[in-house]
Amino acid sequence: MVVPAPAPQRTRPQQDLLSKSRERFLTSESVEPGRVRDPILASWLRSRRWGVVADHVKPLYQADFEPDTPLARSALPVILRLQESLDGQRISVILTDADGLVLSQMTTDPDFQRHLERVQLAPGFSYSERLVGTNGIGTALEGGRAICVFGHEHYAEHLEDLACAAAPIRHPLTGMTVGIVDLTCLCVDAGPLLITLAKTTAEQIQQALVADSRTRAVRLFEEYLRTCKGTGGIVFAVGKDVVVMNDHARQLLDPNDQSLLVEQAGETLTEPASRPAQITLSSGAEARLYWHPLREAELVYGAVVEVKLSSAGHRHTRAGEPPTRQDLPGLVGSGSLWLRGCSEVESAYESGEWLALEGERGVGKLAVLRAIHQAHNPAARFRVIEAEDVAGSAPSVQLLRELLDGAGGAVVVRHIDRLRPDACLKLADELRTARAQQHERPVWVAVTGNVATTTDDQSELFRLFPRTVEIPPLRHHIDDLAELVPFFLRRLNRSELVCSGEAIKLMMRASWPGNTQQVCDVLNEVVHHRRTGVIQPAELPPECQTVSRRVLSPLESMERDAIVRGLLNASGRKDEAARSLGMSRATIYRKIHEYGIVTRRT
Repeated sequence: MVVPAPAPQRTRPQQDLLSKSRERFLTSESVEPGRVRDPILASWLRSRRWGVVADHVKPLYQADFEPDTPLARSALPVILRLQESLDGQRISVILTDADGLVLSQMTTDPDFQRHLERVQLAPGFSYSERLVGTNGIGTALEGGRAICVFGHEHYAEHLEDLACAAAPIRHPLTGMTVGIVDLTCLCVDAGPLLITLAKTTAEQIQQALVADSRTRAVRLFEEYLRTCKGTGGIVFAVGKDVVVMNDHARQLLDPNDQSLLVEQAGETLTEPASRPAQITLSSGAEARLYWHPLREAELVYGAVVEVKLSSAGHRHTRAGEPPTRQDLPGLVGSGSLWLRGCSEVESAYESGEWLALEGERGVGKLAVLRAIHQAHNPAARFRVIEAEDVAGSAPSVQLLRELLDGAGGAVVVRHIDRLRPDACLKLADELRTARAQQHERPVWVAVTGNVATTTDDQSELFRLFPRTVEIPPLRHHIDDLAELVPFFLRRLNRSELVCSGEAIKLMMRASWPGNTQQVCDVLNEVVHHRRTGVIQPAELPPECQTVSRRVLSPLESMERDAIVRGLLNASGRKDEAARSLGMSRATIYRKIHEYGIVTRRT
C-alpha cells in the first residue's frame, strides 16, 4: 500500500504560509500550487462540499454507542502496551469504528486530556470528515490509507494546535476497514515518526483480530456441528464474516431463498431475536427460524439457525388433478410427464405407501424424494442409504434397524437393482420385520433402481413396494431446460450469468443421456471460463454441439470433442477442420453425421 509522506515538522514561517493558504481557500480564493499537500487539499474540497463549518468543531454525539465491540476488545491489549511506552508524553491513542465514532481515547497527561475534551475528541463523538472536516480520523477513512494532519491543515480552526497521525485497521478476512487508530498530540510535540507508529499499531491490532476471529469462528463452527447432529433439517451458521449451511439448505432451498434466510439471520447479530421468526419463501412455503445466538461479553458475534419449513397454504392442487406447475422446494420444471411423476410420488408419500422409484441415471429421483419429504415433514429425519452398504456392512444394517425402529421420517435405499440375490433376501427380511412392528410413528421407505429388469430373486424384495413410479428422462420434458438452466446457474452462485436464446435452443437439440445431472455438470464447466454476461453457443462444451441418440464410448467422446473443437476453430468450415485434424473430407462428413454434430457457419 502506498501512503503519502508524513507532514514534516513545520517551522513558524511554514505554518504561517499554510494558515494563509487555508484562509484563501475558505474565502474562495485560489491556493498557490505546492503550498498545500494534495491529500489535504482534496479533503478541504470535500469538507466545503459537505458544508462543514470552519470556525468551530461540531462532532455528533451518539449517546447509546457500544464501546465494548470485538474491535475494541482485540485492540485493548495493543493500546495498553503502547500507552505504557508513551508514559509521560502528551500523546493520546484514539480508537474509532469504521464510521469515525470514537470508541476509546487514552492519554496519561491530565491537562492534555482536558484539552481534547474541549474539542470533543472523546468516546461517543464522531470525527468523520463529513462532520468535522479535515482531521486525521475522518480523512484516513475517506482516503482509505494512513495520513498525518498537522496544525493548520485541519479544516476546523479549533484543531489547529493539534497534530494527528491515523491509520486504517482492516479486517484480516475481508480486507474491509473496521476502524481507525489515531495518535494525536500538540503540534509542538509532533515528530516525523508519528505516522510510522500509527501504522505499526494498526498492524498489531489486525494481528490481534486474526487470533480473536479464529477463536470465535471455531466456537461458531462447533455450535453449528452440534446443531446439525441434533436435527435432520436445515441448519446454517452466520457470523460477521462467515456463512455456513448444511446440505439440506443447499439442496432444498432456492439460492434466492438461501440469501433471504441468511439476511434475516444476519439481522440478529445487531438486534438479537427473542422468539422465532417466520417468513414466506419464493416457493410459497413458510419458513420458521429458531435462533441459537453466540455471545461474548453480552455482544452477539454469531448465530446458528434452525429452519423448519411448512407447506401449508401454498399447495392448491385438488385430489386426483395433475398439477400445472412445480411448487416443491428445490425443484423446477413444468413438463406434464415430469409433473405427473412428482405428483405420483407425493401421493405415495401422503398415503404412507412404500414406493419403488425408477428412472435413468441423473433424472433427479433422489431430488424428488427429498423435496417431497421437506415439503410435508421437514422436521423429521431423511436418511439415504446405499443398498450395497446395507448388504455388506454390519454398521449400515444396524443404522437401518435404528431408522426403522419407530423413529418416523423417511428412509431411501438406493440402487437396489445392483444387489446380489442373497443380499436382496437379507434386505427384504429387515424391511418386512420393520413393517410388521407397526410403530406409532411409522417410517416411510422408498427404494430406487431399475424395477423393470428385476430377477426372480429380487421379486421378493419388490413385493414390499406395491407402487412403482418412473421419473421421466430429460428428453421427454426437454422444454424444462429453459427453467433448469437459470436454476442451476443460481445454485452455482452465478445469478449474474444468463444463457442466450441460441444457446438454450442448441442445448434442447442434445439428447442428454446423463439427464439433469449432466446439464448441471455442463454448466459447472461453463462457469469456470464465463463468470458474468451471456453464454453463447460457442462457449458450450462439445457434448452440447451434438444430437447423438446413443451413449458414446470414451474413445468416441474424445473423437467427437476433437471434431467439434476443430469446427469451432474453423468457423464451421468442414474442409479446413478436416485438414487441421488430419482426416479426409469424406471422413469428417461421415463422423459429423454419425455423432450428430450440429454445424454452424459464422
